[in-house]
Amino acid sequence: MTENIQSTEFDPEFDSTWEEDDFSTGDYERVERAALRRVAGLSTELEDITEVEYRQLRLERVVLVGVWTEGTAADSDASMAELARLAETAGSEVLEGVVQRRDKPDAATYIGSGKVSELRDVVQATGADTVICDGELSPGQLRQLEEKLKVKVIDRTALILDIFAQHARSKEGKAQVELAQLQYLMPRLRGWGETLSRQAGGRAGGGNGGVGLRGPGETKIETDRRRIRARIAKLRREIAAIGVIRETKRGRRTANEIPSIAIAGYTNAGKSSLLNALTGAGVLVEDALFATLDPTTRRAVTPEGLPYTLTDTVGFVRHLPHQLVEAFRSTLEEVGQADLLVHVVDGSDGMPEKQVSAVREVISEINEETGTPMPRELLVVNKIDAVGDLGLARLRHLFPDASFVSAHSGLGIEELRVRIAELMPRPEVVVEALVPYARGEVVARVHRDGEVLSEKHTESGTLLSARVRPDLAGVLEEFATNGTPA
Repeated sequence: MTENIQSTEFDPEFDSTWEEDDFSTGDYERVERAALRRVAGLSTELEDITEVEYRQLRLERVVLVGVWTEGTAADSDASMAELARLAETAGSEVLEGVVQRRDKPDAATYIGSGKVSELRDVVQATGADTVICDGELSPGQLRQLEEKLKVKVIDRTALILDIFAQHARSKEGKAQVELAQLQYLMPRLRGWGETLSRQAGGRAGGGNGGVGLRGPGETKIETDRRRIRARIAKLRREIAAIGVIRETKRGRRTANEIPSIAIAGYTNAGKSSLLNALTGAGVLVEDALFATLDPTTRRAVTPEGLPYTLTDTVGFVRHLPHQLVEAFRSTLEEVGQADLLVHVVDGSDGMPEKQVSAVREVISEINEETGTPMPRELLVVNKIDAVGDLGLARLRHLFPDASFVSAHSGLGIEELRVRIAELMPRPEVVVEALVPYARGEVVARVHRDGEVLSEKHTESGTLLSARVRPDLAGVLEEFATNGTPA
């Protein structure tokens, strides 16, 4: 699909006051995404141009199709609205959306043969070239719909995979997306093999066989499946090797007793914006679904000066394809192994409670498979600057224990820092020690890695009462005023 995402914050080509040295990582990525874009209103093309070699940059024109099987009409409309945003993020122009009420999707055509005829009329009337279904289609449903509609048909899973393929940047991200795509493609390979190298039976001179007509016995589709299986095995090995590197880095942080905090939440809830507001990371921020896929870890400190790490993870969505959950397992494990989970919710969304349940469902699934307990959760409602007083009152009623912030304007960020510091795991050993002035590095380490409760300078040295971790308590043992740490 053709990407049509434009920069909404600045245009470095026309802003002469912007210096290249001021660019952050996210600024460079935004410029790259906007490097090829469609400018509306400049086309002078006539409608009857038929030259074969003529090419035009054109957005795909799509019609959305949904099956309403459960929930309320508002839930169905919200799902279709989200599908429209996904289609626009992938680079499509949404022309029409239709929803059918059924107990369950039709096994043959997803929406039933009668509705397929109506859908074909809609496609022809609008001039659409693609139909996107709000669900995962079986190979049979996909084939039947394409044969009857005479246009390309994709489902919600393929659409999300396409967006992931556009936005993946790191080696690990590209490998994870390719693995998910191949797992999705494997049961949907289509081929017949009449003109390929199938084994031709029959006697010599017969219509279906004969001398020189016997092939090696393997069809093209079987060759494709074998190569895809080999590629999947290779990608799994690559991702496992990258996972070892990730585990090594995580092990270093654990050895240094640095608390880790994972930022998770629904896509476009403002996770990257919150990371930038808390740490100044400068990662890409864009009003688009799944704008950032690669996890980013940055160091931060509490108001008392205690260090911790913040990790921005991949976003979630309703009915997240299981291929993505499987492929991004090593990335999602960052959430399960964190000391604190900062769960970001889009306060401007019409149904924020649905976002919360969708995220918790995926995280609990990962934790059950890995055997890790659910980390402590801090709910953060973002984008409160886009919500009126009545909406904010409703959010406070829905999430009474949440923190309410606006990462864009900075409202509530300082209060969030204090809340994070309160919920972080704290050093568990209380020690009182008299440290000689000649050992100033020990005092500095207590300030850096511990929590100083009181400090007094005496003639003999610095008298400290602090809460520290066991390794630092062992260093302070020789200076303990009562012989042993408290």
